[in-house]
Amino acid sequence: MKRVRTWVLWVLLSGCMTTQGTGGSGPSLPSATGPTVKKELPWLEVQGGHMKTTLFYGPWQCRREFMNHCHTQCASEGYTLKGCMWLADFKFDWEGSLVLLPVPVKAGSRYGIYHCCCDYPTLPKVKKEVERKKWDGIRESFRQKWSKKFGEWPEEGDMSWPGHHIRDLWHGGDPVDPNNIIPAQPAVHDEYGRQYPGCYAGQAPWNTVGPDRPYTDN
Repeated sequence: MKRVRTWVLWVLLSGCMTTQGTGGSGPSLPSATGPTVKKELPWLEVQGGHMKTTLFYGPWQCRREFMNHCHTQCASEGYTLKGCMWLADFKFDWEGSLVLLPVPVKAGSRYGIYHCCCDYPTLPKVKKEVERKKWDGIRESFRQKWSKKFGEWPEEGDMSWPGHHIRDLWHGGDPVDPNNIIPAQPAVHDEYGRQYPGCYAGQAPWNTVGPDRPYTDN
């Protein structure tokens, strides 16, 4: 059964998450950084069953695993790591059955999404606005594609949540790469904007390792 569960998760999740900023996250303990923003998306019909995505938002200090990966990534690109920010966790629950094994099956996984604040050069304001317009041009189609894969793009009132660029546009983030964009609750998106400068400046707490499990599910 373990092999079946692993296969189901690979089918559901392969190619769906960003390469900068994912790692397994297990059960969680209380956080010293304050309440976690949590958003459950509706169940989504997928091959062989249905899937639910639950979003948890920090930001939190990076666990040791994430910080180590960021050191390696920055060095491989010729940069120095200044800080690391654990942005969110995506939790996936799958229920269904398999054609070759017609019994009820449940599976689940959780992925941490984090940002490596390497000392990337910044773009001139004019260039940054050009990149932002590229994002503006694909925003609606991106939300539709994301919704088909993970569940309906979240809204607050009548307004869709903004899309957050994990590597921000000012520091050379790709404006249209689906692996660089996640939905973020508006207040959380604003908080990311307030905390990114400190991460790039190598300031606490983003320059030190945090707990392995910084929040609870409830």
